[in-house]
Amino acid sequence: MDPLDEAIALHNAGALAQAAARYRQVLAREPANFDALHLLGVVALQTGKIKEADDLIGKAIAVLPQNPAARLNHALVLAQLGRHEAALAATNAALAREASNASAWSQRGEALWALGRARDAVASYDRALALKPDAATHNNRGVALAALQDDAGALAAYDAALALQPDYAGAHNNRGIVLGKLRRSEEARDAFDKALTLAPDFAGAWNNTGLALAALNRTDEALGAYARALSLKPDFAEAHNNRGLALAALGQLHEALAAYDKAIALKDDYADAHNNRGAVLIGLKDYAGAAAAYDKAAALEPDRAFLAGAQLHTRSLMCDWRGLKAALAAIEAAIQRGEKASTTFPLLVTSDSAALHRRAAEVWMRANCPPDDALGPVPRRARRDKIRIGYFSRDFRQHAVATLTAGLFEAHDRARFEIFAFSYGPDTGDAMRKRLRSAFDQFVEVRTASDREIALQARAMEIDIAIDLAGYTDGARTGVFALRAAPIQVNYLGYPGTLGAPFMDYIIADNVLIPETARPHYAEKVIALPCFQANDRHRPVPTVAMPRAALGLPENAFVYCSLNAAYKTAPDTFASWMRILTAVEGSVLLLAASNDMAVANLRREAAAQGVAPERLIFSGRVAAEDYLARFRAADLFLDTLPYNAHTTASDALWAGLPVLTQAGACYAGRVGASLLAAAGLTGLTATSAAQYETLAIGLARTPERLKVMRTHLDQSRLSAPLFDTARFTHHLEAAYIQIHARLHEGRAPDHITIAPAQA
Repeated sequence: MDPLDEAIALHNAGALAQAAARYRQVLAREPANFDALHLLGVVALQTGKIKEADDLIGKAIAVLPQNPAARLNHALVLAQLGRHEAALAATNAALAREASNASAWSQRGEALWALGRARDAVASYDRALALKPDAATHNNRGVALAALQDDAGALAAYDAALALQPDYAGAHNNRGIVLGKLRRSEEARDAFDKALTLAPDFAGAWNNTGLALAALNRTDEALGAYARALSLKPDFAEAHNNRGLALAALGQLHEALAAYDKAIALKDDYADAHNNRGAVLIGLKDYAGAAAAYDKAAALEPDRAFLAGAQLHTRSLMCDWRGLKAALAAIEAAIQRGEKASTTFPLLVTSDSAALHRRAAEVWMRANCPPDDALGPVPRRARRDKIRIGYFSRDFRQHAVATLTAGLFEAHDRARFEIFAFSYGPDTGDAMRKRLRSAFDQFVEVRTASDREIALQARAMEIDIAIDLAGYTDGARTGVFALRAAPIQVNYLGYPGTLGAPFMDYIIADNVLIPETARPHYAEKVIALPCFQANDRHRPVPTVAMPRAALGLPENAFVYCSLNAAYKTAPDTFASWMRILTAVEGSVLLLAASNDMAVANLRREAAAQGVAPERLIFSGRVAAEDYLARFRAADLFLDTLPYNAHTTASDALWAGLPVLTQAGACYAGRVGASLLAAAGLTGLTATSAAQYETLAIGLARTPERLKVMRTHLDQSRLSAPLFDTARFTHHLEAAYIQIHARLHEGRAPDHITIAPAQA
């Protein structure tokens, strides 16, 4: 047999080493033999000797430049070398000689995809498929369509691949990725299961299974899937990163940090891991470390979704205001363009623009929890004697939301309402948790359920009105409401602003909190109560002040306080405080010691504004029994803007401490004015910084006025609307009755006002 024919026979039989030896024998005799050069190059490609393959096939092409097969095999080699422009040129050269070659069109599509030209890649795959149906080409076309955000087209492409090759594990996996993106997490998990049945050692499918399980809130199972992926591929940076997300969701922050660090050790330019590392460091209160992690992520991926807002908020947590105005202006401009520059919360803290807050909420909603009609409309139900109210929260525990609402839940009229709790937060077992378990007709634990399962359960229990007590706060389950848990859905209390979502029908407020002129800035219809904030009048009544010496306060000085979290301290508010301290000789300002960085930065700012840093006195956490008594050690509470004190302001007023506020334009900055109106102290609401400062200085110089206010608070504690739990509950129930009636009368949601007489 001719040596070349023998080599080809061995090659076809899979005896690659023997074939290579025969090809070399031919080349020893004929160095320019095209077939020997080309096919020896193919053997090198098949055995992973890519540079050798490049050299050999290149020499073959020099002998016979127009051979399409050599051009296509060279394109495969060039692709593995990352030389995608050259690979594209090679496929084009092959097609110039053989335009009906389906493989050439398919390879051309792969080169275009690698060059980031997804639309051109799809067109090339279409040419290939018109010539010859092929499962791999359909699959690759699906990948390109998914990159072009054509999810329906991508799914159709994967289905076409699987129709030709049902055992195509990669197509099942890719199909699952698109289903996960579409929030069809159960179907995504099923697709990954099929991939793993066909290829049990498919590390990527195990990682993707973890993502699907995490989306279904089955976090422990997700961790198991990531562990399997990492056992198969220990250097799988993405699986380490996703494992970190799951650990963080379970509250295992140190373990999550270690997982992110492993991902970064494997892939230092991994922006996602740096970003997630920043988030977990926030949870660990290492704000300087978080800022560095976010900065690294931004350097790697400047346009990363919502990262600029995370950077902004991290600096707010430390009261580091360098570059704040420029950063905020850039974020505002980006959000107005519809870009995902910031989550909503950092803007509540730094901007007093209600229009911006709504726009940011709409951007966040569309990106993370858009309306989902997967369950269809809520079935119409006959009216019952009792309206079923469902309160949804992760904070049915010792938390500010529970502190305010516990009395409300207990005071509901059980003759007209059935009250349900849907708890998706941790079971802390604390005293508040135990109290709340007894406050509801049914306390439903849904911590491990998916959004879909929670929505279905609420529908099955025929909840009439679903109250979201979380909004866009950490750990919220807004997806439950996007699926429609109930025919009427209400945004209340936990999040101080609009959700910008068409699936939220109402927001509970009052006419001070959201004036009629501001309603266009809220996607929800406004339920205007006489007072928006629930309060629990069964709380302990403070009677004595915490000793000033225990707080490091001078005995005879005038003591201002602002015991808010540090991130609420904005530069303009702080400047007002410094002018107030300068005007009131010997006065001091008691602040919460949120973190060491904030303390240092605020003291430095004080010195820069001519105030001795020691006039800022910082208090750490105090024992629960001293919490309210600490307020009584101060003379006047100074509120913040654009984000007022909320629960803290109620606490101060309950403790008998007057609160001075400046009303802003937005919900978050008008809470103080609302609370003071309900407490009978409207004179403590300023409408400008100048008035705020004048009042603060004047009250320090006229202690008798403050004494009258303190006496008023102490004497009206159980009669003022702010703390009258029964009266508030009656008002809220009147609203529930009205919106429920509108539903059954076939009328769309609309603004409603509850007058005190309606109670």
